[in-house]
Amino acid sequence: MGNLKQSILAGFFSIITIAVLTFLTYKTEFGIFLLASFGSSMVLLYGYPESPFAKPKNVFFGHLVTSLVGLFFLNFIPLPLYIIIPLAVGFGVSFMILLNVTHPPAGGNPIIVIIGSVSFDYLFSPVITGSIIIIIFAIIINRFILKKSYPSLK
Repeated sequence: MGNLKQSILAGFFSIITIAVLTFLTYKTEFGIFLLASFGSSMVLLYGYPESPFAKPKNVFFGHLVTSLVGLFFLNFIPLPLYIIIPLAVGFGVSFMILLNVTHPPAGGNPIIVIIGSVSFDYLFSPVITGSIIIIIFAIIINRFILKKSYPSLK
């Protein structure tokens, strides 16, 4: 029964968080707040908030580092997409692990960045602003509504 409750709550709070990002993206003039990999972040933030991969620093810097890597490869490595995409993913994963900011959903960011041919503005919106919003929601929901110790002090 605990698993059923956890799954329902994780799904419900994922709906709320992504709904806010979607509203900000499509119903305001503030910019883009959605990043496809944020959907995967919801699994960790609400389903497994005790995971080291769900720590705020991992969420924020994991998304930032991998997006930066994607932008670097997109703009400075003049090779075909079928070469730069796997290189960018590999380097993004390596840097997350090296910097101790691993957040598995962020591993897909170089693909999103390269296929979307995004500009450096993408780092601010949606990567930085969206990451901050989902971290704030995760802290509020986990700490104050679900009464979980988030972020974990471990």
